[in-house]
Amino acid sequence: MSTETTHVHADGAAHGEHEGMTKKRIMKVLYILLGITAFEFFIALVVAPHFPGAHWINPIYIVLTLLKAFYIVAYFMHLKFEKLDMALAIIVPILFIIGLILVLTNESHYWIDLRL
Repeated sequence: MSTETTHVHADGAAHGEHEGMTKKRIMKVLYILLGITAFEFFIALVVAPHFPGAHWINPIYIVLTLLKAFYIVAYFMHLKFEKLDMALAIIVPILFIIGLILVLTNESHYWIDLRL
């Protein structure tokens, strides 16, 4: 027996615990993801060719990719609508992975500089 509360709204659709993913919200998230992707392409095709060897471009890509991952996980995997415990069980390991990526990126720069 389900303990989930179901509400019927004016549009006639039954919405329960995981309500919130309306067509309007899906389109909004789609346009946000499309905008971030377009900005990444702009950086890759317009900005990056004018600054060869720029080390500041990679952190921008990482931040934009993490932002896209947040939107995908929050809205399309419905973590935004989950309880805090479930969200933390996913988010905390991701933060450790991000820290590992940052440490390894720093270490890789050390080895590149050592070879020069």
